[in-house]
Amino acid sequence: MSLLYMLDLIGTAAFAASGAWAGIRSRMDLLGVLILGVVTATGGGTLRDILLGDFPPFCLQNELYLYISLTVSLLVFIFNRRVTFLKNPLLYFDAIGLGTYVVIGTQKAISYQMGPLGAILLGVMTATAGGVIRDVLSNEVPLILRKETLYASVCFAGGGLLVLLSYTPLTGAVAASIAAATVIILRIMAIRRNWTLPRAED
Repeated sequence: MSLLYMLDLIGTAAFAASGAWAGIRSRMDLLGVLILGVVTATGGGTLRDILLGDFPPFCLQNELYLYISLTVSLLVFIFNRRVTFLKNPLLYFDAIGLGTYVVIGTQKAISYQMGPLGAILLGVMTATAGGVIRDVLSNEVPLILRKETLYASVCFAGGGLLVLLSYTPLTGAVAASIAAATVIILRIMAIRRNWTLPRAED
C-alpha cells in the first residue's frame, strides 16, 4: 500500500466523519447522516470522474471507499456524544484528506491530458465539492464561500504546485508528495494561526 493511498483512505474517513457530524447537527435521522457522510467523502471524486468520462466513478471501482464512509458515518452516529473530543483532531485529519484529494484529482486530470488550469480546477473540485454538497444538503452556506481559515485557496496552491512539478524531472510520486505536504502544512498552519483571505471593505 502506497503512502498516498493510505493518506487517501484516512482523508476519506475524516471527510465522512465531518459529513456525519453535519447531519447530526442538522437533526437528520440515521439514513440522512449516512448519506451526508458518503457524499462528503466521495462527492468530489465522483464529480471529477464524471467530467473526465471515467465510468464507473472511483468509489464504484473500489468499494472500499464506500465501506469506510458508511462505517465511519455509522460510528459517528452511534457514538457522537462520546467522541466530541475528536472534533479538533478531525480538522487535522481533514487537512490530510484535503492535500491528498487535491493531488489525486490533479494527477488524474493531467493523465487525461487536461490543460494546467483544468487540472488544477479538477484537483480543487476533488477536494472541496464533497464539502459543498454536504453544506447545501444541511442547509448551510458552503464553507468555501464563508470567511474561514484558508481552505480552497490552499487547494489551488497545491494543485498549481503539482502542475509546475510535472514539468520537472521529479518522479510523479515525489512531486505528489511535495504538493500534498504543502497543502497539509498550509492548512494546518491556517487552522492554528487563523489565517484568512482579505475581504473587500464596505
